[in-house]
Amino acid sequence: MSARSEETLAARISRTLAERIIAGQIEPGARLRQDHIAEEFGASHVPVREAFRRLEAQGLAVSEPRRGVRVASFELAEVKEVAQMRAALEVLALRHAAPNLTAAILDAAEDATHAGDASRDVRSWEEANRRFHRLILEPCGMPRLLAAIDDLHAASARFLFAAWRSDWEARTDHDHRAILAYLRKGDIESACATLARHVGWIGQRPVSSSGGTPRSAFAIVG
Repeated sequence: MSARSEETLAARISRTLAERIIAGQIEPGARLRQDHIAEEFGASHVPVREAFRRLEAQGLAVSEPRRGVRVASFELAEVKEVAQMRAALEVLALRHAAPNLTAAILDAAEDATHAGDASRDVRSWEEANRRFHRLILEPCGMPRLLAAIDDLHAASARFLFAAWRSDWEARTDHDHRAILAYLRKGDIESACATLARHVGWIGQRPVSSSGGTPRSAFAIVG
């Protein structure tokens, strides 16, 4: 297998495993067995190890000496860290994106907000919410910054799906509307302040663990 094909396979493996982790199909603390994953994907251990490194870089997995690679667990402190990082990086991106935002982009972001408001399940809401943020931030033209924000959104999605696997209620996102109104008026400072507050809010709700024990789950709902 060529280096290029191994790289492509590693990307596919990491993307598939990330989707399973984010959706809660692989629970926090579960061991990622290299042999089993290599067999599933018909791969050697080289692309699997690279896939694990990618998951670690995204904060979805941790490597432990003599214990292998496990799905990362998360506590309130980690949720807060992701919220604070998102607030800082998304505000930075928005400041650079603002001069390049067009009426068409803002209209598309408004459409994404309406789609989120109409969502009846957490997965479709998360997709619409992520689309809104991507639309207003992508014109910053800073690919490394956007890649870091994408990783943080993946972590946010994981927290969200763990907290709201069911019983999602449709909601109106007033913050999105306020951000768009400020951007249309050219009030970038107010848009950035609203965005920082928006992604910094952490919701809490009781959920049952796989063993049936109730616990509090925290998530970034923005």
